[in-house]
Amino acid sequence: MVLEHEILPYFQWLWSGGAGSIGALPRFLLVALGLGLLGLMLGYVIAAARHGLLRGGDIVYRTITNGVRELFETSPRRVMALAGLAMKEAWRRRVVVALVVFFIILIFASWFLKKNHQDPAKLYISFVLTATTYLVLGIALLLSAFSLPNDFKTKTIYTIVTKPVRLGEIVLGRILGFTAVGTILLAIMGVCSYVFVNRSLDHTHGIDEVSLKNVTDADGANIGKDGRTTLENYHRHDVELDTNGDGFALGNFGHTHKIVQRGGKGMVLGADGIMRARVPQWGKLTFLDRQGVPKERGISVGSEWTYRSFVDGSTQATAIWTFDKISEALNSEEEGGLPIGLIVRVFRTHKGTIGKAITGSIQVRNPETGLTSDLIPFAALDAKIDERAIPRKLTGTDNSELDLYKDLVSSNGQLEIRVQCLERGQYFGFAQPDMYIRMRDASPMVNYVKVCLSIWVQMVIVIAIGVAASTLLSGPVAMLFTVSFIVLGFFRPFFVDVAQGPQYGGGPIESFYRLITQMNMISALEDSAVTRLIKGVDWVYESLMLSLAQVLPDFSKLSTVDFAAYGFNVPADLVFQNLTMCLAYVVGMSILGYFLFRTREVAR
Repeated sequence: MVLEHEILPYFQWLWSGGAGSIGALPRFLLVALGLGLLGLMLGYVIAAARHGLLRGGDIVYRTITNGVRELFETSPRRVMALAGLAMKEAWRRRVVVALVVFFIILIFASWFLKKNHQDPAKLYISFVLTATTYLVLGIALLLSAFSLPNDFKTKTIYTIVTKPVRLGEIVLGRILGFTAVGTILLAIMGVCSYVFVNRSLDHTHGIDEVSLKNVTDADGANIGKDGRTTLENYHRHDVELDTNGDGFALGNFGHTHKIVQRGGKGMVLGADGIMRARVPQWGKLTFLDRQGVPKERGISVGSEWTYRSFVDGSTQATAIWTFDKISEALNSEEEGGLPIGLIVRVFRTHKGTIGKAITGSIQVRNPETGLTSDLIPFAALDAKIDERAIPRKLTGTDNSELDLYKDLVSSNGQLEIRVQCLERGQYFGFAQPDMYIRMRDASPMVNYVKVCLSIWVQMVIVIAIGVAASTLLSGPVAMLFTVSFIVLGFFRPFFVDVAQGPQYGGGPIESFYRLITQMNMISALEDSAVTRLIKGVDWVYESLMLSLAQVLPDFSKLSTVDFAAYGFNVPADLVFQNLTMCLAYVVGMSILGYFLFRTREVAR
């Protein structure tokens, strides 16, 4: 699973943020203050142009004071009543059509989703959750953008404003009402999609009796049988049975099966691990180059995506993960050691041996004493999760016997795990989340609920933006504005990169200048009046982009579909961060919608 941004602890994210950034709460207050001052200035300029300097100032002052007073006098009872009206309006618009579309998608999905995929659960989960996201966001967009404009068009809004209600209560009531309708739709879609994935992928096998062979120990005593299952859903499993006939069908296509004796015959039970919620403990990644010199990153193999960097084979190049809080409590008795997960991205400069995986090695090292285990060879599973256990009993580089926890874990609980590529001309690519300590799995059902909660957060943000925009704009324009907000939100990291300058070729104007003059991106521009003008315009343009990026919701971070698709647990810190961001947008857009509403003729 790709995790380009570190998930910070909630309170660190809220107050202080990561390196080179500020916390979410100070950023929210600064953005709110900036937008408030900007709105105040624009309001005064417009009022002064229409009514004169003094009269304009008086109008702005009364608008602000009355608005603040009305916001604090908001009645929850009236808001809930207006939310109920919004729900009735939504049902009259036949939002249930979204459920019909969703069920049609599920009915025909099995025609296109192939079970011969190496990880069919990933394919199915990603499909149903992505479809759910698009449908829910589409319904949220249509409801929020066209609600108030239709009321203005049909003049039903006058029936509401003549009642003892405040404009802010109308805005907040619409947001809550549409949120309630969207929540009901999302809950139904979530339950149906969860059942669909489990029912579609659950299956069983028979045991291929011909393939069974007796297994003996070193003394020649029978200890069980090995074999394989019959072919079902385009795959088989290797089988390991004990002397009683019980055992396991080993992992394949992302799942396993238990085997029990029933009526004197081995019965393969349903699939285990179709949906998982792995709980990883990530470490800190550093590298050694081919001469063994410490580096923060590996080498580039020419890929423009810099998420992973690479170590070259048959050299001293090494990827090193340092883990904290390692103790014997993490040891798995079933697996006989420290359970880890490893994802290797293989880059080949030649084909190698056809059908043979590229080999690598794992070493364990005590970062305090420097004591290192001997190499543990492995075959790289390209771009797949390789779950294994580092044995507790290891051999040192001097052939001494080592205990993983007593000899290789430092006194402060740190442990280094080193990975190398052993084949010349081949490369292993790694990012920090590509190795982790496997903790006990969380509940897949609870994890699925958390993913649906992230979809709910996106839906609420879209509703809040759409309702705020519809207080001033017509329905189609409000919809286009909200869609633009969503699209730009998906590209928010690009805005930040352009504004902060890590890209090559300079800002937008400088890049355009290099393009038309056929100049490369690396060479410096000569110092001239034209260059200074270009850089000055770029500074203004980039400042505007950075300012815009501060108010855009980062939808790429809000989505947690990949967590469920790749079988990882959604961290609680990320859930709380998303909910806090959702609350900030609801509050901000409610206030903005209220003041925009006051500019309409109906509000005077």
